[in-house]
Amino acid sequence: MIEFYPQIKQFHIFVALLSGSIFALRGAFALAGAKWPQALPVKWLSYAVDTALLTAALMLLTILPWAMFANGWLLAKLALVAVYVVLGVYAMRPGRTRRTRAVFYALALLVFAAIYGIARAHHPLGWLLRWLG
Repeated sequence: MIEFYPQIKQFHIFVALLSGSIFALRGAFALAGAKWPQALPVKWLSYAVDTALLTAALMLLTILPWAMFANGWLLAKLALVAVYVVLGVYAMRPGRTRRTRAVFYALALLVFAAIYGIARAHHPLGWLLRWLG
């Protein structure tokens, strides 16, 4: 399966950026009071993209199983993915005040940016590596 690694990696990058873009749009419009971000078809699209993202990530991990523990950046990225998911759920869940959801939304976007920076740098410090290096 190693011969498919470049294609799977490109797909993973594409759906990761698509997932983040969908979250950013849904969150911004939800905070503005729009109802469509909570519509079932929009949620299903988000779930489908996130499922594709997870599937691609697991495929990459099966191709290079040693990478999980051999690289600190991957573990840092996975830990931040869990934080991002929790923050995203709190940002999108109705019933909280607009201000609380806005804080969770902003934090989720910051964590997404950190995840992207770690993935690009292949280093646990991600974007910080530029300022420290």
